[in-house]
Amino acid sequence: MAARRASSKLLTYLLWSPKGLTSVCECSDELLFFAYVHLKRVLFTVIPASPAHFSTQIVGESPVLVRDFIHAALYDSKHGYFSQRSGSVGVLDRSIKFNELQVNKLLNVSSHIGKCFFKTDRLSSRRKAYMKHLDKIYKQSDISWFTPVELFKPWYAHGIAEAILRTANLSVPLKIYEIGGGSGTCAKGVMDYIKLNAPTRVYDNMTYISVEISPSLAKKQLETVGEVGSHLAKFKVECRDAADASGWGAEQQPCWVIMLEVLDNLPHDLIYSEHQVSTWMEVWVEKQHGKHAVCQISELYKPLEDPLITSCMEVMGLPKDGITRGTFAVLSAKSLWAKLFPKPRRCWLPTGCLKLLKVLHSALPMMSLITADFSFLPDVKIPGERAPLVASKKDGNNSDYNNYLYAEGDADIFFPTDFGLLPIFKLCCADLSFDADRIPDSDLWFLTSVFNFTQLDTSSFMEEFGLPSKTRTKDGYNPMLDDFKNTKFYLSVPTHNTKVKSWTSREAHDRKIGE
Repeated sequence: MAARRASSKLLTYLLWSPKGLTSVCECSDELLFFAYVHLKRVLFTVIPASPAHFSTQIVGESPVLVRDFIHAALYDSKHGYFSQRSGSVGVLDRSIKFNELQVNKLLNVSSHIGKCFFKTDRLSSRRKAYMKHLDKIYKQSDISWFTPVELFKPWYAHGIAEAILRTANLSVPLKIYEIGGGSGTCAKGVMDYIKLNAPTRVYDNMTYISVEISPSLAKKQLETVGEVGSHLAKFKVECRDAADASGWGAEQQPCWVIMLEVLDNLPHDLIYSEHQVSTWMEVWVEKQHGKHAVCQISELYKPLEDPLITSCMEVMGLPKDGITRGTFAVLSAKSLWAKLFPKPRRCWLPTGCLKLLKVLHSALPMMSLITADFSFLPDVKIPGERAPLVASKKDGNNSDYNNYLYAEGDADIFFPTDFGLLPIFKLCCADLSFDADRIPDSDLWFLTSVFNFTQLDTSSFMEEFGLPSKTRTKDGYNPMLDDFKNTKFYLSVPTHNTKVKSWTSREAHDRKIGE
């Protein structure tokens, strides 16, 4: 589940170019058109930072770590963003027929976005048809956001299924876990593809288990997958927290784990230092009672003690004292500079990701992993390295916060994923004595090659495993390849889980699905 949701997250996808974030004034005509149709519909409001009054229901009388605050804001059984609201995840009534999208007339656009005025009169019809259709969809689904697997169903899920079938060891029954399966669109798409393309025995003996923390989404997944009657005997939902080790048994057979836009919604911790060379401190969240019985939420700083925080810092190579390595002269210069020009530092740690991967590697030692998420988020208002976007949508208006403490259960909180850390986390989970500082880059590259890690941007992944022709508009535009420049896929396929002999081929696939 993910990632600004609704058009907030969609702009995150589409306003990011390979060369970096493009300002509105520098955008191409196509990007300006997209900005117009979506920002005209949804007025983005940045909520200024001030003491938070909203989140008191998810903070008790005792201080909590930032990761616990975020977990409650997203997943609390009564107030969490995902737990009670299946409407937080958009579901399309039917697949988009991309090959029918075409606009013949050019559109003149003249509007203001904030203080920036722009006018375009030569918009490319190649992109305009898709954008108009997308705008229509969002107007019809005011409270929802749509993930890539939903926008490009069934083709996005089919690409994932093809990646699994090309590498899976089919001498054992295929077992797939999906964490945070949203509306069940991915599960249904993967099972549809396997039923249609794999040998009969593979589909007949497969198991697909969805681990979903939200009761409302768990129910929706059963409804979606149940649209094909034969799937239900092979599919089940376990409504629980995947990061809770007590919910897992011991799985000694090869299996696959799918996580689509899950890492971005995992709780993070926050560490703080007063200036460039001061010691890092843990950040906690506490409730304060002000005048007239008004409760406020504020931060509290404590010395580093939490084991998960210190473990994550060690894996990431962050010194606890906040001082980077260097010669005495360099360190002295940095210390002097910090005293003359002190600058507070804030760093967000993916402790939720590290915890989840540790649990998965312990419970599923023979797993292969496929995950997709954001590698970068533009226009982040909240300070700190790896800081999240926090956004909510009410009455058609999308509000961005520059204070994460405003999250009250109706706001999405999502982080960029540092894909370079994932193989390091995997090695750490395989050997808890692992120290990132002891492995030079060349050796780390060798280890990632041996352990079969790979990273692909979304377009490369879909060109390799999917059918890009199915998401190409009649005008020749392909949003699945062109509109996800800040998203990546990460695959980890240990050698014990690779197939013995290839049976699937693009020819067989094309014959059954149709090019």
